[in-house]
Amino acid sequence: MAKRDFCQLWLSCVGTAEATKIAKVLLQKHLIACAKQMPITSDFHWQGKVEHSNETLLLMDSRLDLFDQIEEEVSKLHSYDTFVLQAVPVVKVSKEAKKWLTKATYDEA
Repeated sequence: MAKRDFCQLWLSCVGTAEATKIAKVLLQKHLIACAKQMPITSDFHWQGKVEHSNETLLLMDSRLDLFDQIEEEVSKLHSYDTFVLQAVPVVKVSKEAKKWLTKATYDEA
């Protein structure tokens, strides 16, 4: 994995307050460049049952090499016993966005 490999991070949160709190910390630490929130409904297996929940999806722009640091910060802030943080590699990104992502996550251009 190269330092310049960008990704989108997906994280389901209990609601907007939790998503906002997590996004704020990750932005302050320059671990992500951007965070977007979307209301979602989730159906999932949990403790032997199928559950349904209204949640907030936190979609973040970052770099793959920061994943472990981001996961560590999320583990301090997230209310779920088992949260799902997923990194989806970005295959291509526009030139200006690449510069912005690099600068926002404190990497040398």
